[in-house]
Amino acid sequence: MTADAAPPYDIVILGGGSGGYACALRAAELGLSVALVEKGKLGGTCLHQGCIPTKALLHAAEVADTAREGAAFGVKTTFESVDMSGVHAYKDGVISRLHKGLQGLVKSRKVELVEGEGRLTSPTTVAVGDRTLTGKHVVLATGSYAKTLPGLEISGRIMTSDQALTIDHVPSRVVVLGGGVIGVEFASVFRSFGAEVTIVEALPRLVAAEDEAVSKQLERSFRKRKIAFKTGVKFAGAEQHGDVVTVSLESGESIETDLLLVAVGRGPVTEGLGYAEAGVAMDRGHVLTDERCRTNVEGVYAVGDIVPGLQLAHRGFAQGILVAEQIAGLSPAPIVESGIPRVTYCEPEIASVGLTEAQAKDVHGEVETVEYNLGGNGKSQILGTQGFIKLVRAKDGPVVGVHMVGSRMGEQVGEAQLIVGWEALPDDVAQLAHAHPTQNEALGEAHLALAGKPLHMHS
Repeated sequence: MTADAAPPYDIVILGGGSGGYACALRAAELGLSVALVEKGKLGGTCLHQGCIPTKALLHAAEVADTAREGAAFGVKTTFESVDMSGVHAYKDGVISRLHKGLQGLVKSRKVELVEGEGRLTSPTTVAVGDRTLTGKHVVLATGSYAKTLPGLEISGRIMTSDQALTIDHVPSRVVVLGGGVIGVEFASVFRSFGAEVTIVEALPRLVAAEDEAVSKQLERSFRKRKIAFKTGVKFAGAEQHGDVVTVSLESGESIETDLLLVAVGRGPVTEGLGYAEAGVAMDRGHVLTDERCRTNVEGVYAVGDIVPGLQLAHRGFAQGILVAEQIAGLSPAPIVESGIPRVTYCEPEIASVGLTEAQAKDVHGEVETVEYNLGGNGKSQILGTQGFIKLVRAKDGPVVGVHMVGSRMGEQVGEAQLIVGWEALPDDVAQLAHAHPTQNEALGEAHLALAGKPLHMHS
């Protein structure tokens, strides 16, 4: 069939990761015909090289810490070693089960899965090998890749998260280049597995995108865990000699390590895929869209990590659903970027939604904040964690930011998202009964304090 014939698909989706497959499933559910193109495995980076495998490693790390610390809870446990082959078997088993389930869903919805590398050849066509797929609409969802720095070659003992996910041993010493989400998560894993870890971060603090108070608490916790970090220091170079990598910093300092993990962020996978040639507006490799994920080219949409903004699987997932509903004529509400929850799964966990204190001051001028220390929360005491919940509200207005740090605090971000998304006042949340003893109770206590009636904290 030629490209100018009647389109056989309502939507052709280029990329089968979180954004692409969510769009495909929702579109099929709405009765649209869908072709989903994926050059690798269905599920993309999140399922196979990102969210799922890294969180499996983090859970294994938690188990290792629990084995070490059993005596603190009156349980006599001993930690012998980490068997990386066993860790990978566990991790790969989780991935395999989810992958099979996703394949079954796509098949049951009658989405045509087209295996191969696709390229946009016009606003309505995608070429996959010698086949041309034509659609009334095209959705670009090609995801991201692990970046490195100019002149820093990824090989041997210098690796990104892609290679670190399959490492067959626990190195004695690890330097992590980058103190963002990926960097602190892997630093946490390697420390729990028994390595000496040093983070090198050019910015003044770890997890610099988070509220400054959260960064300071994470740094305190990492010091307690003996995770070293150097902030405000720039990387100058690295050389491999045998089993040792020598990392040079612009300060003149050098660090010898057994592994250099490069965690300097992720870049959009768009080069050579025909986007610009088809007239799609780009900026430094990213695809530009409006609030409804529409590009400047009629009928062409983009979702996920290739669109500027938060690089989160659930953001792409939500955007995929929005695009499917938009194409089906349902006019869904645009996604508010600041309302997307963010979780960093290191130990302690960081969870946040909405504006930081600094951002809130820029937007709202005068703000009010409160920090509820987890020391006053019974379940957190049982778990032996430290941290806090920080609330940010516009002066005499709604809560516009919730920032949490402590073990398992990612599980509390759901209610936090509702609070910020529905522009709740502190009094609205303070009157809700939060179950005792849970860490969720700490969220209620923080709102009691912000409403002017603190209980388990000093006023």
